[in-house]
Amino acid sequence: MKRLANPGLRSRTVLSEDGTPIAYHSLGHGPGLVVVGGVLSSASDYFQLARALAGDFEVHVMERRGRPGSGPQRKDHDLGAECDDLAAVASATESAAVFGHSFGGLVALETARRGTTFDELFLYEPAVPLRGQLSIGWLREYEQLLDRGSRRGAFACMVKQAGHAPGPISAMPMWCVRLVLRLGIRGEKWAAQDRLLEENAVEHRILGAVDAPTPERFSTVTARTVLLGGAKSPPSASCALLGELVQVIPHASVAVLPGLRHSAPQDRPADIAAAVLANRRVSPRSDLGARGLPAARDLVESDGTEGFPS
Repeated sequence: MKRLANPGLRSRTVLSEDGTPIAYHSLGHGPGLVVVGGVLSSASDYFQLARALAGDFEVHVMERRGRPGSGPQRKDHDLGAECDDLAAVASATESAAVFGHSFGGLVALETARRGTTFDELFLYEPAVPLRGQLSIGWLREYEQLLDRGSRRGAFACMVKQAGHAPGPISAMPMWCVRLVLRLGIRGEKWAAQDRLLEENAVEHRILGAVDAPTPERFSTVTARTVLLGGAKSPPSASCALLGELVQVIPHASVAVLPGLRHSAPQDRPADIAAAVLANRRVSPRSDLGARGLPAARDLVESDGTEGFPS
């Protein structure tokens, strides 16, 4: 077992159904909870969240395919393989709960739809595409730029055209977008994005294949499901989407959290952990209610100030 630089964090690997190694990193003590993240993210982006939850759970942050320590995506990689990977980590760690963010939330929902791996789901703005709201028209140009070695160009193409850029960036000419992103995303931050650009294309194609008129496919989820969103995310990622999901998932509830955006599990991990603990089936901490945390039942209005990077 490999020790990571982060104190107390333990790294292990499990084989998925097709033999692909999937790494995961564990912290804390208690009932098992797997954390599965979004596109252009690795496990390290969720270590602060894991630490915030580690007093109440043994948290296992998985590295999805293409991330450090895990095997690559295969040629025919699809949502089923993502579900197999998550189920393998859950089985290895004897975890009955999962926290999924964005694309990871979709993987968690689909895994729960296909079987009884989990008793409890905590999903922050799961990337469930409905009615063509997720644009993937930019993918062809993105992949052509990658093939030509223009990695910064591909990244700028996605940021500008994928529908989740702030207003000023979406209005800029492409050369200006590239310059702004080059100045703003550098060093280790860029390296982390750069190494996942190919995986990003595959995962967005998976999202495009899932797109449906309604979320009815998740009506067979039997796990208790807590749907979380940020009030500063657009309705298509938060209020509106979660409102549709709660209508079809039998044991679901919703809480939209004031002041949070789509990136909150990475940027505001303490707030997300507090919401998870406040809404778990049996909360061990009697003071949670006194913190004014929203119980998972009420929707609040989104101000739509941030887009939806899945």
